[in-house]
Amino acid sequence: MSSFEARGQHLRSEAKAHVLAFLASTPRAQPSREGVKQAEIFKACGFDWGNYPKASSSNQQYRVVALLRELETEGRVEQIVESGPRRLR
Repeated sequence: MSSFEARGQHLRSEAKAHVLAFLASTPRAQPSREGVKQAEIFKACGFDWGNYPKASSSNQQYRVVALLRELETEGRVEQIVESGPRRLR
């Protein structure tokens, strides 16, 4: 693994920890609560770089989708309904 790949892995781990900390601090994201929408997670965690040509804010959210899917695979987050909000498990 190159140093760039290792650094990328570290950044992904940090981003997951950041999202989990945000969800833990948000009452609506607690288990059995209504959950938080992906766009809110994306913006509240500071992942939005703003709108740029061919890189709109909504397109940038795809990175958070992958992050949330990985947290779901790990059993730490759940999506309440398809295309719906997420909460801690």
